[in-house]
Amino acid sequence: MKSVTRSLRILEAVAQHQPVTVGELTKLFGLPKSTVQRTLVTLNEAGWLRANRKDTTRWEIGTRILAVRPAALQGSSLFAAAREPMIRLRDALNETIHLSVPDALQCMVVVDRVDCDHAVRTYHAIGDTSPLHATATGHAVLAHLPKSEVDEFAAGTLEGYGAQTITDPVELRAELQRVRDRGYAVNHNQYLQGVCAIAAPVLDGDGVPLAALAVSLPDSRFEPGRLTELGQLVTDTAAEITARHLR
Repeated sequence: MKSVTRSLRILEAVAQHQPVTVGELTKLFGLPKSTVQRTLVTLNEAGWLRANRKDTTRWEIGTRILAVRPAALQGSSLFAAAREPMIRLRDALNETIHLSVPDALQCMVVVDRVDCDHAVRTYHAIGDTSPLHATATGHAVLAHLPKSEVDEFAAGTLEGYGAQTITDPVELRAELQRVRDRGYAVNHNQYLQGVCAIAAPVLDGDGVPLAALAVSLPDSRFEPGRLTELGQLVTDTAAEITARHLR
């Protein structure tokens, strides 16, 4: 039990200080370097931790945590509030609907999905992660965060995934203003090629974004002429989820 407790504390420390080195964790806990290294390797093998892509001597939270978080959320009031409106939106559009939550300023995590019956459709596994700056759900959340948080995010690296990805901080801020003005965000091949999405935020009582609701569809079925109509449907459904969650 002592080793389990130690592993959990190291996991929590990595989450708080990531990306963090073995030496930094050794000083933090006053443990032998070999003990910390062994614990990190074990957690890495289990998927709870991973080496940082840019500096492999540093450790950060792994995808296993992101997959477990959605499972825990399924018992929450947000999940319960969203399920029925998501099904109704799917029935109205016959396109994939998904709900994603932000993992701080790291990424968006898919926590629920309602599939359409098209033979060709988009697919987002529960627990899938995606970058905030290159997705409709990410833009929907970023557009409703305080300026200080947006500035912090924009100061980081905005990775390009294709010709349509916004990688310039000034352009990103302009796009977030457009999202605020019209009420919904649009992703047209910005992240995954051939995949488009329209998303709107689910807010708490103080206007803080808890999640984002999105309709996702192949580029072959994306009709620019229907954008206003689809955007309104997604925005109205997100607002309904917000109201149901606040009851």
